[in-house]
Amino acid sequence: MRAVLETTPGGPEVLAVTDVPAPDLRPDGVRIRVRAAGINRADAMQREGRYPVPPGASRIFGLEVSGTVLELGPEVPGDAGLAVSDDVVALLDSGGYAEEVVAPAAQVLPVPAGVDVVAAAGLPEVCATVFSNVFMTAAAREGETVLVHGGTGGIGTNAIQMCRALGLRVLTTVGSPEKAAAARELGAQAIDYREEDFVERVKELTDGHGADIVLDVVGAAYLGRNLDALALNGRIVVIGAQSGRRGELDLGTLMAKRAAVIGTTLRSRPAGEKAGIMAGVREHVWPQVEAGRIVPVVNRTFPLDEVARAHEYFDSGTHIGKVLLVP
Repeated sequence: MRAVLETTPGGPEVLAVTDVPAPDLRPDGVRIRVRAAGINRADAMQREGRYPVPPGASRIFGLEVSGTVLELGPEVPGDAGLAVSDDVVALLDSGGYAEEVVAPAAQVLPVPAGVDVVAAAGLPEVCATVFSNVFMTAAAREGETVLVHGGTGGIGTNAIQMCRALGLRVLTTVGSPEKAAAARELGAQAIDYREEDFVERVKELTDGHGADIVLDVVGAAYLGRNLDALALNGRIVVIGAQSGRRGELDLGTLMAKRAAVIGTTLRSRPAGEKAGIMAGVREHVWPQVEAGRIVPVVNRTFPLDEVARAHEYFDSGTHIGKVLLVP
């Protein structure tokens, strides 16, 4: 089968399609003919040699796909609700940039009713990330305010919609008037960090209360400022470190605000935790998708053979929503 295999670390130019054997079907696995694969920041970091795959996982890139079930392993339970020919999405450890992938049945969900199967590839990674961090880890409560950094990326566009659909007020930082307009259309109050101080603006928009939750992909550069923008009993959840891994924090302010700083990753979690997250997504998020309150925001699709160009576009940071690969 055709796939994009990890080779020498570097820029987009190191990516190319090659022929590899199809993956073996695990007893609890679901073989999927890939219709589309999502590109994520983790893929770019892996390409650069900064995000190794978990032990034993495929060296093929890709953390999420949509596609059609080709085969079920003998230990896939009957109550999994999966059958050959079903259209599904899957959360993966790796392996998505390919014509076929095998995913654990517990990490496979049906494509939500009314959603195009290709566009659905933009859902599993971001839905699992947002739901697990905002609603499981940070234990968001209805009526709270969440500050989402990077509101027009794949995670950001999903976070705005999910948080709104599940009863939160959303503020978000963006880097241009065009992105501010897109964030507002999705339901957030946008803060252009190039023109405004986001800490001051958060305080203004919340009448001095601050954000109850901060979902941060920026990392070190925003650590102290996130704390300044935080409400009493607030929670900062760091899911990315685009600006670096080391920052300074005023512990006096942290204690005075009775705040928490939590760091998480999704890819390296044990299979049981991922199964629990996907079960939560199916119960709480899928109904919102099927009701049209959460939609996959797809910016562009590229043929798998143009994976290098797709990553170059992804790295440019100009996209609003997801970038997908189509085998």
